[in-house]
Amino acid sequence: MALDGDKPVWKTPKRKGRATPKGRQTEEEALAEVRALLGDRPRRRDLLIEYLHLIQDAHGHLSARHLRALADEMRMAQAEVYEVATFYAHFDVVKEGETPPPALTVRVCDSLSCELAGAAQLQKALEDGLDPAEVRVVRAPCMGRCDTAPVCELGHFHIDHATPERVTEAIAAGETHPHIPDYEDFEAYSGGGGYAALAALRETGDWEAVQRQVTGAGIRGLGGAGFPSGKKWGFVRAAKGPRYLAVNGDEGEPGTFKDRHYLERRPHFFLEGMLVAAWAVEAERCFVYMRDEYPAVLEILRREIAALETAGIAAPGYIELRRGAGAYICGEESAMIESIEGKRGIPRHRPPYVAQVGIFDRPTLVHNVETLHWVARVLREGGDILTSVEKNGRRGLRSYSVSGRVAAPGVYLLPAGSTIRDVVEAAGGMAEGHELKAYQPGGPSSGLLPASLDDVPLDFDTLQPHGSFIGSAAVVVLSDKDSAREAALNMLRFFEDESCGQCTPCRVGCEKAVKLMQAESWDAELLEDLAGVMVDASICGLGQAAPNPFRSVLKHFPDEVK
Repeated sequence: MALDGDKPVWKTPKRKGRATPKGRQTEEEALAEVRALLGDRPRRRDLLIEYLHLIQDAHGHLSARHLRALADEMRMAQAEVYEVATFYAHFDVVKEGETPPPALTVRVCDSLSCELAGAAQLQKALEDGLDPAEVRVVRAPCMGRCDTAPVCELGHFHIDHATPERVTEAIAAGETHPHIPDYEDFEAYSGGGGYAALAALRETGDWEAVQRQVTGAGIRGLGGAGFPSGKKWGFVRAAKGPRYLAVNGDEGEPGTFKDRHYLERRPHFFLEGMLVAAWAVEAERCFVYMRDEYPAVLEILRREIAALETAGIAAPGYIELRRGAGAYICGEESAMIESIEGKRGIPRHRPPYVAQVGIFDRPTLVHNVETLHWVARVLREGGDILTSVEKNGRRGLRSYSVSGRVAAPGVYLLPAGSTIRDVVEAAGGMAEGHELKAYQPGGPSSGLLPASLDDVPLDFDTLQPHGSFIGSAAVVVLSDKDSAREAALNMLRFFEDESCGQCTPCRVGCEKAVKLMQAESWDAELLEDLAGVMVDASICGLGQAAPNPFRSVLKHFPDEVK
């Protein structure tokens, strides 16, 4: 206190202010690197995952300094960027003081088909034979190449029928980029009459007539849910615009690879079908969400979407190709939409349904890749290509992804009423020295059925009485040399890893199920109690279907667990 005559004068002591805000500071060098990668791309929040991919691809990981710079450039909180980056398996987040991963990463698929083909032994041999300072070896969920099991991915190059020697050769040769297969490009497709149906519809078409044609042909959702496609169109078209279309190309269900099969051969059937569906609901934009495990497909779609734009069939930017980042949960439609919006792939509570509140809270039509493939084919060839085929009281055709103990794994287009015996026969019969013991009819979510149920048509609505369903028609065949118990444990470990963690019944339920299933003798009563809670209380289909593998083993193979 100082005196000024008779009046005291109070002076606040000078304090040194902060030169910067609290928290991690943006480094100018890191910011310049991020800006160089982003170029003139828009700094939109929904493009966050695309920009994380740019950094990961350029530097091999996501450093704290780059995450901070990206948050600054995007005008986002660091916490938002960090939570998204750490949610997805294909992003390697490296904090300050941590050692970045090696330049090369080998991912070894550990899905059921690859496990049957010796993936565990392959991973151990690679870990023992490669220098961890130079090459990182990690396990990875299904890569959608079950027909060539076991499979490894070196960078973005897939090694089919992988052996330690083949992996070593690929490393020495620097094989880290995808090989693009021969496929029917835009010129070949349009030269054979492609896009004529779309052009006619845009000129004088009646969307309700097309809807009736699609419905009459029996086209349903082929990603697993099986909802009639024509009904979806009506729901979305009835909602107030603007409207969007989203393609779910994240076929992450282990054992499934049919979408990749079609996209690597004739991608324009899918693209034309998508544009027809978009025309029918008057969608203002199309979003194609494709899994990161399909680098060749991503490149094919980049090329062919550009060809459509050049030809004037699609306006520039009308089709947005979005790249997943390794999250099975994004196969659930609302989780996929969250990911398209640049967020963690967390399923939404429903209602409202995405047909009313989807991308950016607008009505959204969601379709599977194969569903749109058939839309185009029905318009070009007529609905008879499906309705004229009948077997065991079922109509239509179904693409079965077949792997496991068969002579010739692959995708087989068969009548929808085919049984497991028909499917195995189409795949060249059982592998030499193996006899059919069990089969997974529609991915891990469908559980296991015994060989005694070899007369059940593998189609929608026919498997539910047996506690199963067709799902994505991912058929994995087990033989008398395999353990149903170990197969179910493989499936539950997958669900445990892939649960998004949002709801306790799924997050904790999968973990507890794995522990209970590792016991020498299974506690059937406790497992069934756990299954009841998971089915009743889980938010989405992952937790609701996760108990099916151990429930099916308890029902059909009790001798293996008692």
